[in-house]
Amino acid sequence: MAASDLDDTDKIREVDKSDMLAFCVDAAEHYREAARIAEKISLSYANPENIIVAGMGGSAIGGELLKDWTRDKAQIPIEVSRAYSLPAYANERSLVLVMSNSGETEETLSTFVDAVKRRCMVFCVSSGGSLLEFAEKLGVPYLRVPSGMPPRASLPYMFVPLLKVLEKGGVVSGVSEELSEATQLLAHVAGENAPDKPVKDNFAKMLASGINGSAPVIYGFGFYRSVAQRFKQQFNENSKLPSKWEFFSELNHNEIVSWENTKLAECFSTIFIRDKAESDAIRSRIETTKTLLPSGSNMFEVWSQGSCALARMLSTICVGDFTSVYLAVLCGVDPTPVEKISLLKEKMNQVGTKEKVKRELALLAGSR
Repeated sequence: MAASDLDDTDKIREVDKSDMLAFCVDAAEHYREAARIAEKISLSYANPENIIVAGMGGSAIGGELLKDWTRDKAQIPIEVSRAYSLPAYANERSLVLVMSNSGETEETLSTFVDAVKRRCMVFCVSSGGSLLEFAEKLGVPYLRVPSGMPPRASLPYMFVPLLKVLEKGGVVSGVSEELSEATQLLAHVAGENAPDKPVKDNFAKMLASGINGSAPVIYGFGFYRSVAQRFKQQFNENSKLPSKWEFFSELNHNEIVSWENTKLAECFSTIFIRDKAESDAIRSRIETTKTLLPSGSNMFEVWSQGSCALARMLSTICVGDFTSVYLAVLCGVDPTPVEKISLLKEKMNQVGTKEKVKRELALLAGSR
């Protein structure tokens, strides 16, 4: 499909059959609703020594964003665990935030068992499923969020509750104020990149057109580390493309050498996430890195908008989400289905690990 076809909303709808674009367009509303729902959170846990966000995929990226956003704010360590069990240090002084949009994620349910056994302080966020069923039976506090959306589209509901848990627990402050600016800005960014905006006036459409036919490589820095990771995941799931992400200045100590393979480099497009407030050191590294990429490399920049950190992070994510859907349209693939993931889950169900975990949960619930 040609770039000009992105100006035809009917053609976009023909490809985007399940309307993934609607989640991009309505991002501000979803974040406002997520904030309203998260106000219900009430926890009696006090003074955790560390916080672990347990989840996978679209249910875990909120934890990465939280980790980066709190790096200069929280006085206790925050880590993301994507595994079947918790790290060795997790104990009764650990606050474990168990995240699963569906409530049926195999690895997350297994981690939930581990957290309960270790007597951690546990809080669950999900739309339902086995996770909330057993959380209720075990007396573990939880927050129920809306169901029926793909995990990657549920980011507002998987991220905002994490912010609110930390704010209500006194770990951070200023969440409500930053969310207020972010939601206002998201409405503006969504309008700038909406389907009815022509390519010439639509940055996300132009970016999708520019990287079409290549594998996107996204470079972030600071709290844009996890934003770059989100871009990569969206290109994987929405655009159905191989993609990778790295961050400054770590990539200057290894990845930069890989661009010496100029023939292979032709297969990639590089997206640099930028910020007007980036430090002189980071700015110098980005600009120098650009000069070291092969001559004629396909390079693009996505500049954040907003003043507070949360607004800058979410505004950039919004652009990436739009871009991934428009790129899917150009590739002629429906962004919503993830057939390989569904097939893998079916095959894993045959192994029986999740059923074993659920039996263990049932035994734990029966012993309470």
